[in-house]
Amino acid sequence: MLKLTKKADYGLIALKYLAEHPEKLAVSAKDVADAYKIPAQLLAKILQQLTKSGLLKSHAGMNGGYALARDARSISTFEVILAIDGPFFITSCTKGSKDCDISSNCSIKEPLARVNETIAGVLKSISINDLIDDNSAPAHESAKAGLITLTR
Repeated sequence: MLKLTKKADYGLIALKYLAEHPEKLAVSAKDVADAYKIPAQLLAKILQQLTKSGLLKSHAGMNGGYALARDARSISTFEVILAIDGPFFITSCTKGSKDCDISSNCSIKEPLARVNETIAGVLKSISINDLIDDNSAPAHESAKAGLITLTR
């Protein structure tokens, strides 16, 4: 079974929260953590990681916090997962691992690579805005069809 890491899940939740509150100039990690009852310290580290990757902006000071660096429609779920967990592979052989003894006779490497590309394509087509808009475009239909689930 393919499954998001908790860190990626929390990162997506945080960006969804920020997209849902565009009226706020900055939102603290504590605000998001309290809203979803997730560990504040872990979320703060994830938000810092997303800031370093350029998906978030951080604002220091008394009313500081985090804000989306770009419009929620232009940030894909793939970008968030990549920023948190690194490259996405469903099996080690699709990333060029040389540890496989049967690679010369393997008949599943290429089909699995296509599955990996398809999943990545679906994730690239789902924006943070799509996570808050249930009436969104076809990308959301793929998720609803059971190809991938990104919501809690």
